Amino acid sequence: MLFNSLDFAIFFPIVFICYWFVFNKNLQLQNLFLLAASYFFYSCWDWRFLFLLLFSTVVNYCFGIAINKRDAIKKRKLLLVIAILINAGILAYFKYFNFFIENLVDVVSIFGTKLNASTFTILLPIGISFYTFQNIAYVTDVYRKHTIPISDFLSFSLFIAFFPQVTSGPIERANHLMPQINHNRIFNYPLAVDGMRMILLGLFEKVVIADNCGAVVTLIYDNFEQQSGSTLFWNAVIYSFQIYGDFSGYTHMALGAAALLGFRLFHNFNYPYLAINIADFWRRWHISFSGWLRDYIYFPLGGSKKGRLIQVRNLAIVFVFSGIWHGANWTFVIYGCIHATLYILYIFYKKWDTSPPTIIGNCIAMAGTFTVLTLARVFFKAESVDKALEYFSIIFSTSLFTKPDLSRLMLLLLFGYLFLEWLQRDKKHLLDISFIKQASARYLIYIAIFLSILYFSGQSQSFVYFKF
Repeated sequence: MLFNSLDFAIFFPIVFICYWFVFNKNLQLQNLFLLAASYFFYSCWDWRFLFLLLFSTVVNYCFGIAINKRDAIKKRKLLLVIAILINAGILAYFKYFNFFIENLVDVVSIFGTKLNASTFTILLPIGISFYTFQNIAYVTDVYRKHTIPISDFLSFSLFIAFFPQVTSGPIERANHLMPQINHNRIFNYPLAVDGMRMILLGLFEKVVIADNCGAVVTLIYDNFEQQSGSTLFWNAVIYSFQIYGDFSGYTHMALGAAALLGFRLFHNFNYPYLAINIADFWRRWHISFSGWLRDYIYFPLGGSKKGRLIQVRNLAIVFVFSGIWHGANWTFVIYGCIHATLYILYIFYKKWDTSPPTIIGNCIAMAGTFTVLTLARVFFKAESVDKALEYFSIIFSTSLFTKPDLSRLMLLLLFGYLFLEWLQRDKKHLLDISFIKQASARYLIYIAIFLSILYFSGQSQSFVYFKF
């Protein structure tokens, strides 16, 4: 059930009405109804994987309680390690089993031994990366005594399965979401209005920007060998906007749906293409994921407290891990290595760069950061390393300086959208336009956006991050 589908347009109003007008008198019933709605939402993708979600919920609920009951640090740590291994093992099986077998066969063949190992089709449960990371964060926080274990199984189940964010995040923390689950919720009109704005913005980002960019990108990537270097370069730029519009669009719709139900989820994006360096980018892009990497991998490894060499090692581990998280392919490993290299170069650069920032300098830095990240995404998109290298060989040929075979109007609209983000950079999101005092002007903007969504709604595609 896609957020931008007719099914969801029917499902959500029913949930909203029952939630606020039927079950609003009793918190337990309200949560139970919301959990049932969340399980129904998840089962619409593939009902079989609902049992995996339930299993993951039960396991981590039990481990959270068991860890809290132990006082001995060794026993607590042992339980934590077991919990993490179970979570990671489930994720590794569904996401990386075939990748591991294929590479094992390749490695063994180097020594002249042929294995008769064959891989088989393993369907990837939607949202498994996101709810697995949320579970790992929970049991780790219980171990660290940063959060109190959740004794109410209903509340914990809703914390894991809450339908706006179960399939693609944001990756929530127990300290943030659980207090909202366990307290009576009163309809908040300003929050609900902002939720409607975020849903409208998310639909625009997905339907108008991401899906239209995706149609162009797919057409060019399918026969990129026949394209010019300039066309492939600008196609990579369009792909960057597709990824952003797709994931940001999902997140804004998730935040908007949650807001209409009285919840405040983490904001996952903060105008990432306005970043002036790689560190700034990771503070703005997929914020809940970058925060997870920082708190549960980077800091436990020692962060930057044990010297520059250890910091470099830790950054390399974190970013290679972030690349692998996106998928079982060497292209994602290389993508993570590129980000690691950029980040490591940046921390050495900023050590001696003491020049004050200027508007022109920031614009150049912004353009440079965007360009480098766009080129890195060639590996993110490519089916194989060979395909990515072939793509680069065409980009960096003399045909890079020819006229691209792309719609200039599309590029103008995309960078126009980026300019609007720059104008709104101090606002929570692009449609936070309460500063426009005339209500009629605001509604004209909303209507124009809504009409554009209706116009482009026929070519909707699945969300890119569902496969991660």
